[in-house]
Amino acid sequence: MRIDLHTHSNRSDGTDPVDVLLAQAKRAGLDVIALTDHDTADGWADGRRAAEELGIGFVPGLEISCKLNGISVHLLGYLPDPSYPALAEELRIVRDGRTDRIPSIVARLNGLGVPLTVDEVLAQATGTPSVGRPHVADALVANGTVANRGEAFDRFLADGKPGHVSHYAIEPGRAIDLVREAGGVPIIAHPWGRSSYKVMTADTIARLVEDHGLAGIEVEHQDHSDASRTALRGIARDLGIIYTGSSDHHGVGKIDHDLGVNSTEPEQFERLLEVAKVNAAAAVGATVPEAYLP
Repeated sequence: MRIDLHTHSNRSDGTDPVDVLLAQAKRAGLDVIALTDHDTADGWADGRRAAEELGIGFVPGLEISCKLNGISVHLLGYLPDPSYPALAEELRIVRDGRTDRIPSIVARLNGLGVPLTVDEVLAQATGTPSVGRPHVADALVANGTVANRGEAFDRFLADGKPGHVSHYAIEPGRAIDLVREAGGVPIIAHPWGRSSYKVMTADTIARLVEDHGLAGIEVEHQDHSDASRTALRGIARDLGIIYTGSSDHHGVGKIDHDLGVNSTEPEQFERLLEVAKVNAAAAVGATVPEAYLP
């Protein structure tokens, strides 16, 4: 069984519509795919319909933007109730923070002599409630300033670059609490990738498990070296938590993240589903979705 638990559609910063993403997953030989768009569940209904038509397993999820000591950390939440009031409000605030910084990013780029307008950015984000830096990058590609998203981030948009503007993000401990309260399963995304490695130490992971009920960490990911994967798998086993693997697929928005390039072991997926049952049963006032497994 081939299981990919981290993908994005054009409902956030991926480039493929949900039904196209599911069809590509089927062609790639995947048995199960999770849709984990940034801070939104907008693609879940389309994902479920496409999965049923294609006969492929589907897990509804989210990737929530967090910060710890000023460093970006992402949390994957599987099978929560996205309408659970406290979670829904937090997701709205995060999305608004992403969108509200677009004029400031454009102004910074204009100050560098880069031609760009807010309307150009919004034109790249049609159909998504989660506007972010990737859409700025796409606008820069469209007007010929850069060749691809990678160049846009490397030159202008990554943390510390001249076009970067910070935005509101929740503390990971609080995000874990909200996902669990909403009946979902919280897993830290690529803990030793990008800048997360600066704060997501073994001790931090252990504290999040003990204090907040973190269910697992993403281990098999393109941002992790072989040595990092081995070490992270050891941390997960020592703590008795789940470890997952995934592509973090964004369509043509990210190179070397092809569907199924990394996958989750079936036993770990079964553990995730068991935790989902426990958390769903404990959730008060939450209407928890189910995975579709044909």
